[in-house]
Amino acid sequence: MKFVCFHLMPYRPLDLDAANDHRSAWVVLPNSLYDPKKGAAEYDSYLDQLAYAEPLGFDAIGVNEHHQTAYGMMPAPNLIASALIQRTKKVQIAILGRALPLVSNPINIAEEFAMLDVLSKGRIITGFVRGIGAEYHSTGVNPAFSHERFHEAHDLIIKAWTTPGPFEFEGEHFRFRYVNLWPKPYQTPHPPVWIPSMGSRETVVWASAPERKYPFMVTFSPETAVVRYHNMYREAALAHGYTAAGGQLGWAVPIYVAATDERARDEAREGIETLFNNFLRMPPEMLLPPGYTSISSLKVTMKMRPALGAQPHKQTVEDLIASGTAVIGSPATVRERIERVRDQTGFDILITLLQFGVMSDELALRNMELFAGEVMPKLR
Repeated sequence: MKFVCFHLMPYRPLDLDAANDHRSAWVVLPNSLYDPKKGAAEYDSYLDQLAYAEPLGFDAIGVNEHHQTAYGMMPAPNLIASALIQRTKKVQIAILGRALPLVSNPINIAEEFAMLDVLSKGRIITGFVRGIGAEYHSTGVNPAFSHERFHEAHDLIIKAWTTPGPFEFEGEHFRFRYVNLWPKPYQTPHPPVWIPSMGSRETVVWASAPERKYPFMVTFSPETAVVRYHNMYREAALAHGYTAAGGQLGWAVPIYVAATDERARDEAREGIETLFNNFLRMPPEMLLPPGYTSISSLKVTMKMRPALGAQPHKQTVEDLIASGTAVIGSPATVRERIERVRDQTGFDILITLLQFGVMSDELALRNMELFAGEVMPKLR
């Protein structure tokens, strides 16, 4: 298995009571609730945590992109990746991912990733996403064109990485007279591309196509949904004429390890409950704006996540453990839960979220050490 230490970089000093007066911690949350001095301290702590993953033996460290939200302070994950390149030597850096439909010039993303790949001497993993629905409120991009813009931007970036320039690109959404990348990526033909997603049949079929075979990462989902989407990918691969490898399947999940199940629940409670009840809180129309997803995918999503169809109740740590949305317990319990999913799907990439919500540095670092020392070696 391949292990990624992933981070969201939430703004922990947030006044949760004041935030609850607003519809969501995304888009509409007044930035008067943000203190730059406290934010600077948060960045210091979080960069230290991610850099610490290298001596602990993780294969990669992961960052991502979100906009106008207290949920994650990484509107420019390329900047965080650049800082991590300077703090590490061998570990891969996974940018999971850049939201392609939101940009007006995908060549800039191609250049940024190529530059980071050269700076790191080939340690970059590329993650491409459409961005969740709230990002379209933040940027003003029409969600009805989300799929079209994603695929066209992807094709332009891959061509820019692999085709000698200059060449001309003429698409429906992006048109460039000159595409001529300087610098080119360090890795040949280009950095690995992963596709994180909450699940969409169209995305599964596209990612698994023989010309791509991109690893598909299921994020923030109940165990039943993870198994369903992994096996959907396997079925799509068979329909394409080949058998999917375990390295094409990934699971991104909050994990907390302590000496006993009871202690793990107690220590993780505040962090995991604030993540799902405060930082992730948003109305359905913000999460799934009209046009963002096809009718067929929307039906599957609503079936797998019925809470999206109504105002969900507050989730407890017990709820999240029971559904498999979070893996929390003793080392033996955590190993068993991960192995249970792997036995059903054969996935080989585990993206671990080891700090979440308002969890303290002390608990996060202890969690990282226990997972790396007591869980990861046995799963390998």
